[in-house]
Amino acid sequence: MTLRPMRTAFGILPALLALALGGTELLPAQQIPTPESVLGFAPGTSRKLVEWPVLVDYYRALAAASDRVEFRVLGPTTNDNPFVALIISSPANLARLDGLRAVNAKLADPRTIASPAERDRLLREGRTVVLITSSVHSTEVGGHLSPAVLAYHLATGADSATLAILDRTILLLVPSLNPDGVTIVSRWYNRTLGTPAEGEGPPELYHPYIGHDNNRDWYAFTQRETRLTVDSLHNVWHPQIVHDIHQQGPYGSRLFLPPYMDPVEPNVDPLIVWGTNALGTAMAWELAGQGKRGIVVASTYDAWTPARAFQHYHAGVRILSETASARLATPLDVRPDELRGRRGYDASTSSWNFPQPWPGGTWTLADIVDYQSAGALALLGQAAAHREVWLRNFLAIGERATHGWAGWPYAWVIPREGQSADGLGTLLDILHRGQVEIQTARQDFTAAGHRFTAGDYVIVLRQPYAAFAKALLETQHYPDLREYPGGPPKPPYDVTAHTLPLLMNVSATEVPDTLTVPLSAPVAWTPYSPGFAGRVGRVGLYRSYAASMDEGWTRWIFDTWRVPYASLVDSVARAGNLRRRFDVIVIPDQEGDRIVQGLGSAYPAPFAGGIGDQGVTALRAFVREGGTLVTFNAASRWAAEAFALPLRDAATDLDDRTFYAPGSIFRLNLDPAQPLARGMPARTIAWFEDGPLFTVTDSSRVRIVGRYPDEPGNVLLSGWVLGPEHVAGRPAVLEIREGRGRFVLFGFRPQYRAQSLATFPLVFNALSGDDR
Repeated sequence: MTLRPMRTAFGILPALLALALGGTELLPAQQIPTPESVLGFAPGTSRKLVEWPVLVDYYRALAAASDRVEFRVLGPTTNDNPFVALIISSPANLARLDGLRAVNAKLADPRTIASPAERDRLLREGRTVVLITSSVHSTEVGGHLSPAVLAYHLATGADSATLAILDRTILLLVPSLNPDGVTIVSRWYNRTLGTPAEGEGPPELYHPYIGHDNNRDWYAFTQRETRLTVDSLHNVWHPQIVHDIHQQGPYGSRLFLPPYMDPVEPNVDPLIVWGTNALGTAMAWELAGQGKRGIVVASTYDAWTPARAFQHYHAGVRILSETASARLATPLDVRPDELRGRRGYDASTSSWNFPQPWPGGTWTLADIVDYQSAGALALLGQAAAHREVWLRNFLAIGERATHGWAGWPYAWVIPREGQSADGLGTLLDILHRGQVEIQTARQDFTAAGHRFTAGDYVIVLRQPYAAFAKALLETQHYPDLREYPGGPPKPPYDVTAHTLPLLMNVSATEVPDTLTVPLSAPVAWTPYSPGFAGRVGRVGLYRSYAASMDEGWTRWIFDTWRVPYASLVDSVARAGNLRRRFDVIVIPDQEGDRIVQGLGSAYPAPFAGGIGDQGVTALRAFVREGGTLVTFNAASRWAAEAFALPLRDAATDLDDRTFYAPGSIFRLNLDPAQPLARGMPARTIAWFEDGPLFTVTDSSRVRIVGRYPDEPGNVLLSGWVLGPEHVAGRPAVLEIREGRGRFVLFGFRPQYRAQSLATFPLVFNALSGDDR
């Protein structure tokens, strides 16, 4: 399709911080509140942020005053704040919202369309459904405020472009995917105004559990906010377009828009890729026409992992926008010589995908809100102008999925018996929440050389969301991409593997040919609740003020599996006498300098500094007095050095050309006779991501519980590794005695993003404090 730019300019007037659109008529006095009337300032005013309840008050007031806006509370957040959405459209559309939702539900599943005539009617009647989400990362503070500007404009604009958007689209606006974080960041920012810490991030995770990783949760669905969005919006409305508003670092482009860089995950329908490319480029064209500089496309961000792209597997386009940041709400002066590029462009040089560089200068919150708001409106304009094309292609994607792709397997089969109960229950939960239809076999059968029994689960890949199932069940083969022939690898934006059966210790078999066994109707979803039935000692979980996402994931697992623990912060570690309080201390994945040095001197007490030398001394005394110190991944590298353990990390001698494994699943061989491996199979997995490659220098002190395979060709199970010979045969799970206690070192992340359930038992066994 040919996408044309809308000519309406959308921006905050620099001198007045006006909320109106330049050259755009507003409705006459209707008593519709401006954001300023509730927030107390115009969105984008430097050094002004508010906490979430104030923003909720504004959205309530806006919906109460406007017949274009509906306000909905979808449920409580992790910290029991209201998680809200606005539905914005014309009054006529809102009056028949249920009927329009039913139309889109039929377009989402072509099997429900009875005839060509009904198909044509649905395409005529349907509206482009757009989901815009903001502020998932709450230090990206423009996202707190841009939705208020956008919502106010749509509630009041009387120009033809706005009216077309309202008539031809239904906007689902989530003003924050992380409301708790809005308050965490805003409260910290307002507390530190005028101090050396002004503009610094808070000394805690800005999502209560997982911080920045909350936009990596879009297939595992671990967090409450993710589930509310998927259950209440994605799965109900099936949007054709999802726009996720983000911010990036301050020293590159002013705005990133798709196309994404290679690689694209191979199960993403080509029409989704084309739609993403066309829409992102059209938005860039529109914003450049408004005079906005520093816009880049086809750089930095790839489309490999489904962890960030639920809609790519549900027939919709996902537009990621990344606007340059300031220092939270504090302006930032950027010199021209400070501008630098990222993958795919140089921020100081014009190129095909970055034709008009930004020259440097003062970058403010007003600029951020302006770029974000303008981008959202440009997207909505395209959604309205090409309504029928969006719906027609959306339907075509569903038709291809239900007919089946050439070269795809026919089905996957998951046995019911002989599986990890937690792994199977969690995997089925994920597939159900992704709206994958799961059936059961009505009789015993043989397929792909395996014998299956009646009641085993069958997922036929001839259904609307087959791509979601296939992407998560199959092994990943990430391409070996280099910066130049023989050069260093091109790093993926995130990780390279997401094979859930491996991560969750579940057997799943790909069936290439048609099955003849009779199948049940799709089974109903019975949500699974995991739990830890064992006993543990008194557990302390280290919680640095230089907040670690891995600590947050670990804390979420402990809370969800009902493992008792207490958080151990830097000041308590420095105070010593740890053995009086704890039997086991866990230090999740974190670099050693962050553990020891922590936050800088700009932070007020007690947040500055890490555990320091006093904490290192206290932890050594804790072990010698009979405690168990458990470390994960990079923290294990630190522990080996800090406590002079008989280990050497060979990874420190290797560069990226020699060894590289950016988030992959390795094979791990265990010694089941060791107490740490109690109840575990002899062969399992390890999630490897920037971990150590240990060599034992004194075997008399070290008990090796798990190691990687001796054959380099057997190391990788899913993802990407360069130089597997550097991994082969190395120890990965170790126990080292010291005094009356012990160190337990994991050379990988055994609780990776709450997905690696296969290795949770190793952690739970370590928590018992019993190595006999």
